[in-house]
Amino acid sequence: MGTPIWMGQPSSVCKRALERMDAFLEEKDDEGRMVSYGRVAAIAVVGNEDGANHVSAELFQALNDVGFTNPANAVTYWVGEAMGSVNFVDLTEIPEVVRSTLDLVARNTAHAARLFKAQAYPGEED
Repeated sequence: MGTPIWMGQPSSVCKRALERMDAFLEEKDDEGRMVSYGRVAAIAVVGNEDGANHVSAELFQALNDVGFTNPANAVTYWVGEAMGSVNFVDLTEIPEVVRSTLDLVARNTAHAARLFKAQAYPGEED
């Protein structure tokens, strides 16, 4: 899930997507698990103000509440100068620390997805 930071918060579009995922609390598969079980979530945050850790914490908790698994180090962010005019899309190249973190996020997320493919969370019958 990706979001810009708006006034220190995830965007309203991001929040609406999370609100719609609230339906996962009642949707169950044949084993009685939420339909989001066995799915992993990673987070990307961009913005020109501080708050990437706060925003990612909010998203991790919300995604966990609706059944997603958060792998280790599954967040990457870029935060420009506060009240600056440079946006991530304006960068001529991605900073190395962002690129290497994104690589780690992708590896950990794919690894967790492979684990779930091999063995799902137990259901009511297990």
